[in-house]
Amino acid sequence: MSPVFPMLTVLSMFYYMCLRRRARTATRGEMNSRRAIESNTRALPINVEIVQYAKEVLDFSSHYGSENSMSYTMWNLAGIPNVYPSSGDFTQTAVFRTYGTWWDRCPSARLPFKRTPSTFCSQDYVELAFEEPVYPTAVHILETYHPGAVVRILACSANPYSQNPPAEVRWEILWSEAPTKVNGPQARQFTPCIKQINFPTNLIRLEVNSSLLDYYTELDAVVLHGVKERPVLSLKTSMIDMNDIDEDEDEEKFGCGMDALNKQFSIVTLREWPTNGYFDKLPYELIQLILSHLTVPDLCRLAQTCKLLYQHCCDPLQYIHLSLQPYWARINDTSLEYLQSRCTLIQWLNLSWTGNRGAISVSGFSRFLKVCGSELVRLELSCGHFLNETCLEVITEMCPNLQELNLSSCDKIPPQAFNHIAKVGSLKRLILYRTKVEQTALLSILNFCSELQHLSLGSCVMIEDYDLIASMMGAKCKKLRSLDLWRCKNITESGIAELASGCQLLEELDLGWCPTLQSSTGCFTNLARKLPNLQKLFLTANRSVCDTDIEELAANCTHLRQLDILGTRMVSPASLRKLLESCKDLSLLDVSFCSQIDNRVVLELNANFPNVFIKKSFTQ
Repeated sequence: MSPVFPMLTVLSMFYYMCLRRRARTATRGEMNSRRAIESNTRALPINVEIVQYAKEVLDFSSHYGSENSMSYTMWNLAGIPNVYPSSGDFTQTAVFRTYGTWWDRCPSARLPFKRTPSTFCSQDYVELAFEEPVYPTAVHILETYHPGAVVRILACSANPYSQNPPAEVRWEILWSEAPTKVNGPQARQFTPCIKQINFPTNLIRLEVNSSLLDYYTELDAVVLHGVKERPVLSLKTSMIDMNDIDEDEDEEKFGCGMDALNKQFSIVTLREWPTNGYFDKLPYELIQLILSHLTVPDLCRLAQTCKLLYQHCCDPLQYIHLSLQPYWARINDTSLEYLQSRCTLIQWLNLSWTGNRGAISVSGFSRFLKVCGSELVRLELSCGHFLNETCLEVITEMCPNLQELNLSSCDKIPPQAFNHIAKVGSLKRLILYRTKVEQTALLSILNFCSELQHLSLGSCVMIEDYDLIASMMGAKCKKLRSLDLWRCKNITESGIAELASGCQLLEELDLGWCPTLQSSTGCFTNLARKLPNLQKLFLTANRSVCDTDIEELAANCTHLRQLDILGTRMVSPASLRKLLESCKDLSLLDVSFCSQIDNRVVLELNANFPNVFIKKSFTQ
């Protein structure tokens, strides 16, 4: 055979793959557009592009601001820009709660889940609704301070303003990338190249990772560009990456990863092989160790190869620690049902961000815990908006060994439901950030959960008397190591005194934005003298912090590693030098908007104490 013919065959196959890839990108597999692609012409009619700002903020995982204010809250993302193109720290922007790696280096830090896919690095999210559903052609994100946190942009098929809920809710990733460190904090318009999708959307989700940032990222607005009719691109419009072809083929074959949970776990017809090759010679435990490095979708795929590996992939020992958060968009009742037989020994379970918009029902969640809850020690449920009182009741009844419970931003749980948590006397960690927990329920929890070591009550606005809460902590929670009271509005020196006297093991205390605390009462001095083990202390936006408080910290809290005194006018450079000389382990010092600490002082301190990150924010 002439050598020309094999070459023609290869070229023909390559051309076919290009056409197939382009058609799939344009219409996700509908080949009725092939004629338009092959003729290198655009589809008609030509669409008029619609440009719209976010109409409403539907959901988010955290924000720096208060629940009763607009300053630094996610709600600032709705509407036209407030700040852009200006750069700097402005209250009219949207700011998430954390930045950098500081929160991973404090006593309250939680151990990460293994098997988290390397492609999933999201830490926070915000969901935005727009007026008109469109086929997206561009997404502009206006970042006004420390840009670079956005790592994923997704579009949803559900219309939040439709009266009829859809039978199926689909999420498509428009763009995704690993975290990047941007040189400089200046404002920018971020416009990544997005993927084309085959449904119109007016619901966009941004996911962020702020771990590489030197300070809080600030977002001002999001602009969605799109057309009403689905566009079809010509073959000339973009270059084709052969790696994309491989990934897309893999995506189609395996059903986008977690869709495989609903299909591949249920597959019982497996190939028959005379032997299993070298796997027959390996000890069972060694095969288990090898498979422990696979992600959950990879286990689903491997389970289809042969009976031996199916047995290994379905072994409950592979599911002792299970995080389904990376697959939040595809987890539903069916997924949990297929996982039940494999999770009978599960100890750590992460269902954060999952189940919203009807994906997980109360009955489906309850059935899963009734089968799999007996050995559960750690349960992560942040932003689980399907949770209600029945769910909390099931958790307390079916998880007798539970030690860690995260309900962060579960703001749909009714106040009375939190009373059930008091039944879990073994709790060591409880996160109630941005929940509707009320005072009566919290007092009951503190009374019966005396083993608590880590407690987060940040932005819990329905608690009427934090002094009473602090008094109960001092009396009952002697083992408390970390306490988050971020933005609690009514704690006074009386509550601080009770807390410091009873919880002397405290290593971490967040009193940021607590306006009723005044240095003149001696409350901060009292803290410094009675809590010598403090490693992290946030006194953010307390204007009354003074030199006396800093000097007491220098004298008594020599293990201090993180200190935030943003906004004080009463601290001088001299007291900061004493602190830095005394606290050898100090790594973070936030002196933003401290009127006596100018840039010259910061440069001097940085030169003399190079191991300390000294942050001085600014506004232009």
